Amino acid sequence: MFTGEFLDSIIKAYDVRGLVDSQLTPNFAFALGGAYATFLQEEREPSTIIIGEDMRPSSPNLADAFSDGATSQGMDVIRIGLASTDMLYFAAGKLNMPGAMFTASHNPAAYNGMKLCKSGAVPIGQDSGLRRIKQLITQGMPITNRPVGKEIKRDLLEEYVDFLLSLFPEINDAKRPQRRLKVVIDAGNGMAGHTAPAVMERLNVEVVPMYFELDGNFPNHEANPIDAKNLIDLQKRVLKEKADIGLAFDGDADRCFLIDEKGALVNPSALTGLIAVRELRRKPGSTIIYNLISSKAVPEIILENGGTPLRSRVGHSFIKKMMADSDAIFGGEHSGHFYFADFWRADSGMLAALFALTELASGKSTLSTLLKPFNRYVSSGEINSEVNDVPAAIDAILAEYGDAEKGGKGFEVDDLDGITLTGPKFWFNVRASNTEPLLRLNVEGDTEAQMIKARDALLAIIRAKR
Repeated sequence: MFTGEFLDSIIKAYDVRGLVDSQLTPNFAFALGGAYATFLQEEREPSTIIIGEDMRPSSPNLADAFSDGATSQGMDVIRIGLASTDMLYFAAGKLNMPGAMFTASHNPAAYNGMKLCKSGAVPIGQDSGLRRIKQLITQGMPITNRPVGKEIKRDLLEEYVDFLLSLFPEINDAKRPQRRLKVVIDAGNGMAGHTAPAVMERLNVEVVPMYFELDGNFPNHEANPIDAKNLIDLQKRVLKEKADIGLAFDGDADRCFLIDEKGALVNPSALTGLIAVRELRRKPGSTIIYNLISSKAVPEIILENGGTPLRSRVGHSFIKKMMADSDAIFGGEHSGHFYFADFWRADSGMLAALFALTELASGKSTLSTLLKPFNRYVSSGEINSEVNDVPAAIDAILAEYGDAEKGGKGFEVDDLDGITLTGPKFWFNVRASNTEPLLRLNVEGDTEAQMIKARDALLAIIRAKR
């Protein structure tokens, strides 16, 4: 019924993502639910699947069809209703059951998708299950002797909030009173509009809400805070309200970006550093993961605070596996994903926000002052360029900056993920997209002038190959 070519177009490296109606239909969701159930049975996973859904208009129908497919194969289902992705991970971890989240995260309104995990919120990617699930869809629904499973509904919002706040004992410690903060939150009409009120009403904060209305058509701006244009409203509001901090969540609220009291975007690497220091205070000597496009300040800070830094490729499946293998307590990505051992190694935008809020409220300094020690270098952010000949562009960069004996500048070369070249005044990473003819460039310099000079030179090389 579904061709391999079609399945390859929507079953990505870490999740399922596609256009509603033309790609993601109830028929497909039913087939996916049945294949997922069969896969879980093969893996001897628990016999109940937790299903959460975001606010997109298509999510309820897709989740209904998926549930029907799963129960047809004898699996029981717990429907937790409207949820952020990290709330689904909480449910899968706390209840120790596999889960499925219906969301297209930060993608535009025409899209939807599914994120799948095993019990304990263990991620499922191509190599850990999606490839097998794809095979099972192609083979068609197997005949089973299992009785049809049952479906129940369960509201886990308050349990989710209780768990998050239990990780911050200082919030209710009368001996360490926290100052009241003014917080502007841009939910982007996404799932933070559901979870943030439940969390913030338990904190000593004054909340200025922006776009809390759940609307999968995203009438105000895309729920994608990594794009600077989607932060403009929040930056203006922070300044207007004279707020202490601004929080921007993506559509499924598993990512969070901060705006300081001056209206400036906080470098996610600075938040990684802040959380790392707090976690190392709690568990001295622990291992912390950072991805390779994070600031070089991150491993420096981890080492200075007695921790062990481990460098990872970009992508949650790599970080989560490395966390499990190394028993790391925390992992940070420059894309705004933050992973916590105490949260089943899953990522949570709300948990990252709580780290920033509790640290800020415990002292008298502004957010920009608090984070100043973590902002040691100047980064370009990720810059994408369309390139017709990606290998030729990579070769041209290596010729310019690589082996000194071949005429290059003699930078240290690392190929963990794309190519990372490190010189005396700046470093940069160039990675090819897995799905498009794009090169992604990240540059960091000791000074702004060094970063800009390197950025522009590299872009000239890359864009000459268009």
